[in-house]
Amino acid sequence: MNYDYVQVERHGPVMVIGINRPEKANALNQQAIRELSSAYAALDADDSIRAGVLHGVGRHFTAGMDLREVAPQVSAGDSLLAPGGMNPWQVEGESLSKPLIAAVHGKCLTLGIELVLAADIAVCSASSSFATLEPQVGLFPFGGGTTRLPQRAGWGNAMRWLLTCEEYGAQEAHRIGLVQEVVDDGDHLTRAMQLAEKIARQAPLAIKAVLENSRRAVRDGVAAAELEMPRLAQQTFNSVDGQAGIDTFREPGSPPVFVGR
Repeated sequence: MNYDYVQVERHGPVMVIGINRPEKANALNQQAIRELSSAYAALDADDSIRAGVLHGVGRHFTAGMDLREVAPQVSAGDSLLAPGGMNPWQVEGESLSKPLIAAVHGKCLTLGIELVLAADIAVCSASSSFATLEPQVGLFPFGGGTTRLPQRAGWGNAMRWLLTCEEYGAQEAHRIGLVQEVVDDGDHLTRAMQLAEKIARQAPLAIKAVLENSRRAVRDGVAAAELEMPRLAQQTFNSVDGQAGIDTFREPGSPPVFVGR
């Protein structure tokens, strides 16, 4: 995959996606969003990939949307995505079937915060800073911040930052649950890779089932998720990976080798 503004690397079963427009603080123009949507679709479609990591190349995660380039498309209601791409903010009813970890450093603004919220786990450098700026310039944050941040942080914490447009730091992002770990500056990508590699060692069908059921509970409620539990349990217990895992309890020895079936 050769892109202009997105860098994609393969590290064994982990795909690393880098927003690569450092001369513009990784602000997302139309082409960058298209490429990001294609990279997400590739991550989801490749059965040999078991986890993804999203980061920013250069000094910042992302300054958010490049208003000058993207505003005309949003104003016209045109799609920002590449044909066959997946919405990186996952607000169109389609979600990644594999875990994604966001590795944040520097500035994380506007749509960048919503990329973090759409990830499953986020780590950030100690000097990272965050701000939702759209209302400050008369715009609506359309990448899921208004739904996910209240769920994650609670109503008051979410409104504190969504409505004031003020900047906050890594410790506050951790306190409200936007990020799950704060690490020393420069260690954000290393830590995200460690988590992704650990996830990649688990049984992929089971990981997919955990994501699916957890998202069902958030989107449709606990009762809807509970209805799916027997099917997911039977599916994983009867899988090749499930049987391999059960066998290790019967005959302890080396850890099971998971094949994704």
